[in-house]
Amino acid sequence: MGFTNSRALLRTTTALLFTLSTATVATAQAVDLGTLVLGESKREVQTDTATAITKVDQEEIDDRQASTVAEIIDSVPGVNLVNGSTPQGSGINIRGFGANSTYGTDQKVKVIVDGADVGAEEIYRVGTQLFTDPALYRSVEVLRGTIGSFEYGSGVVGGVVKLETKDASDFTGGEPGLKIRQTLEATSNGDGLTSSTIFAWQPNENFELLGNYVLRDQNGQIDGDGNAIDNSAFKLPSYLLKGKYTFGSARDQSLTFALTKTSTDEKDVPYDTFSTTGGSFGNVDRQVNSSTAALTYSYNPADNDLVDLDVVLSYADQEINQEYVEGSSTCDDPSNPCGFPFTPGGFGVVNADLRYETTKLTVKNTSLFTTGIAQHELRAGFELIRKDRLDADSAPGGRDNRVAFFAIDEIGIGDALTLTPALRYEKSTVKGSTAPNDGEFSTSAWMGGLSARYDFQNGFAVFASGAYTENLPIIDDLGNPIFREQSEKSRTWEIGASYEGEDVFATGATLSVKATIYQTRIWDVTSSQASGLPFGTPINSIDLEGLELEASYAMENGLYVDLNGTFARGTENQPGGTTAAWRGIPADGIQFTLGKKFGEELDLSWEVIADKRYQDGTDINPGFEVHNLRATYKPQAGLLEGAEIRLGIENVFDKSYTRRLSTRPAPGRNIKLTLAKTL
Repeated sequence: MGFTNSRALLRTTTALLFTLSTATVATAQAVDLGTLVLGESKREVQTDTATAITKVDQEEIDDRQASTVAEIIDSVPGVNLVNGSTPQGSGINIRGFGANSTYGTDQKVKVIVDGADVGAEEIYRVGTQLFTDPALYRSVEVLRGTIGSFEYGSGVVGGVVKLETKDASDFTGGEPGLKIRQTLEATSNGDGLTSSTIFAWQPNENFELLGNYVLRDQNGQIDGDGNAIDNSAFKLPSYLLKGKYTFGSARDQSLTFALTKTSTDEKDVPYDTFSTTGGSFGNVDRQVNSSTAALTYSYNPADNDLVDLDVVLSYADQEINQEYVEGSSTCDDPSNPCGFPFTPGGFGVVNADLRYETTKLTVKNTSLFTTGIAQHELRAGFELIRKDRLDADSAPGGRDNRVAFFAIDEIGIGDALTLTPALRYEKSTVKGSTAPNDGEFSTSAWMGGLSARYDFQNGFAVFASGAYTENLPIIDDLGNPIFREQSEKSRTWEIGASYEGEDVFATGATLSVKATIYQTRIWDVTSSQASGLPFGTPINSIDLEGLELEASYAMENGLYVDLNGTFARGTENQPGGTTAAWRGIPADGIQFTLGKKFGEELDLSWEVIADKRYQDGTDINPGFEVHNLRATYKPQAGLLEGAEIRLGIENVFDKSYTRRLSTRPAPGRNIKLTLAKTL
């Protein structure tokens, strides 16, 4: 955005803040708005479970004004972004695993949309973990570590990201009628414009239908020093179609169908989506299409606690078509030899067309029953999974067929003790499609864990868990005879404590705190190679340990504080007894939010993100702190009743910085203005 336009937007938003503040003060003279909120912060700390889980609801999604799904959850402890402000070239790292600067995923972080497994395997230098739009979703859950993952998949070391799309009843309130919601957003850094249009129709109480079309358009951004961040522009159209039919004599059955689709069409952009320039790989014309579909049948009879059945048939498709732009690689210049063979017309990996299709059937039932003094909540089921990968110059194609069985039993003994054993069995059969990688191999594994939580009945609780999982060989491993026979193994121990109390330090104030310490070891490593040693040198094992902290404090007058912290260390153990720092470890960091809610109308907050300096030999990332301001105004009466006005100023002081794990500088100051209205 030009300097003149930026100043104009700043003047507009400043005037808007002044107007909102004046209106709020005038209203507050008549009504004590602060007494309408009873101890409520932006995010609830999940103190009632031993699992390290964080839930981001619709209100927080809207409040964060995120441009990508990754930016929705970047405040979750243990979660760190590889870049993050663009859909391509960004990814999610949880507890040191997931996305990195080489691959969009290492298979240790699972992403699920309405029950569908999304994302691709190890595509070289193309980030594909979360290629979708945040405006399509009503909630996001992040489960960190292994212990909570066994009903979702195998090999999960980092965690699980579960996204749930919007429902029509979110807008109709479950009552027959038609609701239309229009959202418009403008951002100063990159001249960003976003439009989201939602039609929610409920002809009767048994049927609801929603359509949501989103167009997100952003030009190139600039960093805190005023320099252009190349490869940061994008145009992202997305849509969601979702319907639900409820039936049965007691309305205890339902069918839900959800379809999402997101696409881009980029011209002359770097092949390496993590980079800002073409470099030796050069540029490509790239089209990306990502879609998911899920059909869910649910049956939950009120008179039978043994039956709460969900059957989900899902399909996820990710297609990447790319063509090398002639002459864009530095290797095309004879005076700048690459030092390795280069075929005129681009590397094979650059011209590769890629496609991943995952079809999954999940049958799960939840039963409630009692045995002696123990109360059980047993979740058990099975999955049939088929993943097809198109053969490409960059990687072998083939099919991965899997069958899995799982059972998780949450056992409550009295009012204090909860034990949760979990078990999963998974078998995989992979067959290649094209010689020489047209072989076939099968692997299987039993996995499981146990968590325990003891509630002292005074707000304090302690918990611990141990979990073991295996990352079975994938289609990518067809070309490596050793990896075909070897799954990655991991073991994680966790211990922690939580506290939740009311009337803490003041009447009506609530305090929630949860701290989790974890230790993970991975061996038989196949997804990474040793750092600083000859290409192809294996890693014997990887050791990680860390602390994750979540806290919130909210007062009756609307004042609230949220605090998140992540502290981690990691080591890769190499052949010959040498060691190196694990490349996926983020810098130690905290995120602090101070805010105040004035009834239901106004929410003002100040957020500070601070990372400690990271240094390992010559690998150095300076420490930094960044300030963000947010204001949400929801008029409760008058002409603007039902409207929502949000103003965010990110990186208020225009700080120049690059986060640890990122390959691009972060955007400089960015003013975001969002207007939304439901009719």
